[in-house]
Amino acid sequence: MDVTSCFYECDVFHRRLRPKQHEFRYRVFYFYLDLDDLEQAARTLKIFGVNRPNIYSLRDGDHLQYAADGSGQPAPEGQKPRPVADNVREFLRRAGCPLDDGGSISMLCFPRMLGYVFNPVTVYFCFRDDGSPHASVVEVGNTFRELKPFLVPNTPGEKCDFEARLPKDYYVSPFSPVDLDFHFRFHLPDGRLRVFIDEYDTEGKILISTLTGRRRELSFANLLWLTAKFPFVTLKVIFLIHWQALRLWLKKIPFFWKETRAENQRGVFRPHRSLKKKA
Repeated sequence: MDVTSCFYECDVFHRRLRPKQHEFRYRVFYFYLDLDDLEQAARTLKIFGVNRPNIYSLRDGDHLQYAADGSGQPAPEGQKPRPVADNVREFLRRAGCPLDDGGSISMLCFPRMLGYVFNPVTVYFCFRDDGSPHASVVEVGNTFRELKPFLVPNTPGEKCDFEARLPKDYYVSPFSPVDLDFHFRFHLPDGRLRVFIDEYDTEGKILISTLTGRRRELSFANLLWLTAKFPFVTLKVIFLIHWQALRLWLKKIPFFWKETRAENQRGVFRPHRSLKKKA
């Protein structure tokens, strides 16, 4: 059964194993939102808006968007954004894992703060009409504003509620080639959040990433408290990404240019001009 909308106060941890070890940890907070109940969340939180300006704002256009013509292609520039839940449902249909009409979707993400957002990872937890877990979709973002969704099916009886190992075929970091595998392992959000994403090359595991946290009630008081504790959280995230990239560069970790493997970057939404030129 899905947990109601809430916050998660989180630790983000990364450890690179090869060719040189490198690790870091920082703290943030995430929104976990029932996409059928966004307006109620906006009324509760007061400084949170849906598709309208506010201190925090969730905008459909910041996430996965299909073309409105039913072609299954990424939305062209200038198309009016469709509700993010509709796009997640379309992705599930196209992946052969449709969600029933009475099912629900909850979204783990950073919304915009003061108009700016960057989501390295957004996770959609999808539930059947009876509240049982159906599947999850992880939307991986990069600093080129591109997105790529991955289907992570429900794995009942296993150690995790959702698990999949999938080809990356996507440029996320200049310090990781595109021809790696993602290994996704998620637990159902409850009092705790547990999201694990590792990367593998042909020799084995190369990168460990974890997102773990504790649930906080969705309330205006908690949002004010978390904002004071983690000010400018989205700017913090993008700053730390570039700071860690500088540290990796100083360690002389091999660097991969995006344009050199454009043909191996598949299923990308909002493709950067470097991919459009190769198309």
